[in-house]
Amino acid sequence: MIVFFIILLIIVVIVAVKTIKVVKQSEVYIIERLGKFNKIADAGLTIIIPFVDQVRSVVSLKQQTMDIPPQGVITRDNVTITIDTVVFYKITDPAKAVYEIQSLKKGIEYLAITTIRDIVGKMDLDSTFSSRDAINNQLRLVLDESTDQWGCKVDRVEIKDITPPADIRDAMEKQMNAERNKRAAILQAEGEKQSAITIAEGRKEAAILEAEADRESQIRRAAGEAEAIVKVANAKAQEIQMVYESIKNANPDDKLVQLKSLEALEAVAKGEANKVFIPFEATGALSALGAASEIFADGKKKDK
Repeated sequence: MIVFFIILLIIVVIVAVKTIKVVKQSEVYIIERLGKFNKIADAGLTIIIPFVDQVRSVVSLKQQTMDIPPQGVITRDNVTITIDTVVFYKITDPAKAVYEIQSLKKGIEYLAITTIRDIVGKMDLDSTFSSRDAINNQLRLVLDESTDQWGCKVDRVEIKDITPPADIRDAMEKQMNAERNKRAAILQAEGEKQSAITIAEGRKEAAILEAEADRESQIRRAAGEAEAIVKVANAKAQEIQMVYESIKNANPDDKLVQLKSLEALEAVAKGEANKVFIPFEATGALSALGAASEIFADGKKKDK
């Protein structure tokens, strides 16, 4: 009797295990009944008929990644490069992912390899390096369209690395070094040119400022000299006016006027001017002085 209960308990446990299924979050179960698709069990507790229903596959609904093995691809200019790619995909229809293709991952991998070779084979080596975004976009579109019938959506495709042959890599490095040296030489020449232009402009501005300062100095010096001359002339004029007024008030005779005229001429002759202007009134005094000298000379001759 005890053995019977033990056997019955074991049968109950087996039936319970076969009947009760707990589906995890972000997963679904593909349930078959007698070898035919029955339903998709979502996350939570699921009851199935033991020995009639069975779980065909457990499908993850998470975002999944697939690392495509590095592939050797020949470009349009006959250069063999190695491309390493990763694909991001998500299952949208679990039933199609299980029943429409034998192995979804293998299908995506083979499709990605052939598509990469087709796209890169139409491009030059330089274009493969400068057009990664275009390659990624084209590859994603092709994979997404092709895998739609498998209940899969390809969200992104990224090229991780493009590796050219060693000799091509050395040639590219030499070319890059030459370009860097060229740009450095151009920048240095531009800097020297700009420096020379700046120095020349500085010298030009300095010369202009110096010339303007010299001109201003000369103008101020000339203005000072002119002002001094005017002041001296005014002083002389005032002095002459004072002398004239004094003589006029003293009611002088002709000889005193002539004598003062001669003194004035003597003062003018001692001046720094290279020209001497003799007033017309002084000519009478000069003629009288000449006549006196001739009379004095005639008197000496008679005495002899």
